[in-house]
Amino acid sequence: MINRLWWLLVALLLSRWVTMAVLPLTDTSEARYAEIARLMAVSGDWITPWFRERIPFWGKPPLSFWAQASALNLLPGREFAPRFPAWLAHLGTVWLISRYALVLAGRHRALWTALIYSSMGLVYVCAGAVLTDGFFTLGTTASLVSAGLALRGEARGWRWLFFVGLAIGLLAKGPLTLVLVGAPLGGWVLWTGRWRSLWRALPWWWGGALTLLLTLPWYLAAEVKTPGFLDYFIVGEHISRFLDPGWAGDRYGSAHDQPRGTIWLLWFWAALPWSPVILWRLIQRLRRHCVARAGRQLDDDQKLLLLAALVPVVFFTFSGNILATYVLPGLPFAALLLAMGGGTEHPARRVIWRVLVVLLPALALSGGLYVWRYPQTLKTEKTLIQCYRAAAASASQSLIYIGEAPFSARYYGRGQVVEMTLEHWLAQAGKPPGDAMFVAVRKRLVGPLRDRSPIPLVALCEDRRYSLMSD
Repeated sequence: MINRLWWLLVALLLSRWVTMAVLPLTDTSEARYAEIARLMAVSGDWITPWFRERIPFWGKPPLSFWAQASALNLLPGREFAPRFPAWLAHLGTVWLISRYALVLAGRHRALWTALIYSSMGLVYVCAGAVLTDGFFTLGTTASLVSAGLALRGEARGWRWLFFVGLAIGLLAKGPLTLVLVGAPLGGWVLWTGRWRSLWRALPWWWGGALTLLLTLPWYLAAEVKTPGFLDYFIVGEHISRFLDPGWAGDRYGSAHDQPRGTIWLLWFWAALPWSPVILWRLIQRLRRHCVARAGRQLDDDQKLLLLAALVPVVFFTFSGNILATYVLPGLPFAALLLAMGGGTEHPARRVIWRVLVVLLPALALSGGLYVWRYPQTLKTEKTLIQCYRAAAASASQSLIYIGEAPFSARYYGRGQVVEMTLEHWLAQAGKPPGDAMFVAVRKRLVGPLRDRSPIPLVALCEDRRYSLMSD
């Protein structure tokens, strides 16, 4: 039984490599972060991530960009390379919660923890996506798992990994790490009254010094190199963004104004296909026991797991500026709680759970193969860039985007994409005559461009959003 589960887990983890390798990077988030990493790789600037020339990216710390830029320098594949670090971060998170489950409930439940977590919809997507959230989840999971194991008297290494996890989170996302780690531990102390146990379990003074040693140099260097970073990142990204759903100070996009409480719906979507199972288990438990009695039946480990699973969702209930990825730090512990509750002993339930494990990956692989065959269904400029390269007589011929070029165009264009306003392009079109001109324009602007162009233009190809034209 355990051997079959092990091979199922290996297949599940490696299946993500297929879409990581074949699907083009899409706008906006994935292509944006990949382009920031590409700029870091080609510039050699490992302190400040750059949004574009002369515009620093103050929205996130650099840990994920360091990993992605390194992968671009070391690994083949314009898609696989920047996605691979997220897969490694996912693998680390899987190992951490499996190790915790092994101590709490044995090898069988540890494997099911890994299977449940890895087959959650949003987890499966983010396990091979160019985002920052995988590293953030790795950091918060490392700290909370380490705290739980240190409280149980496990090996001393866990005491120090707690502070390394904090450093990972602070370099991947920022001070939010302290909230999503500190709140579950603070709630656990209030619930159990074991504040002395927590104080003795971890080397707070030396561990805190280790966290500062690993993180503070970069924060100071970033502020020195691009003054204003700390104010924007600490005050803007962590306070203004949380309190103001329509925050106008966002330098890199638009705020996400959602009704308060939407995070719970996003959690349900993110945890599919397991969210109905988790809710059904909760209903069953409440039917059998009153809330007070159920609380007394939870041991201290389960209390910590429950708080770790709920805190991210509860915290972002009070913010309207949210994304689905904000629930990710709680999902490892939701998977662990579900696995510890059993459900695989009955043969019929065992079959259902295995079907659930392969459901989302199978759908993802099917959808991935479809869009690989029909790439025009995605918001990506990869095919248009390939068309331009095939038609260009020399590498010196730039591709001009009318308006602001999408991040995927900048990433796949590798510095050959030029942005112009329509009026600027009309003023220089055909002057001086020479090599063919290549211009990408929104489909709705093709007619007006042809009508006003001083030179005849021929459409070469098109994708979902743009047409590539040449004289």
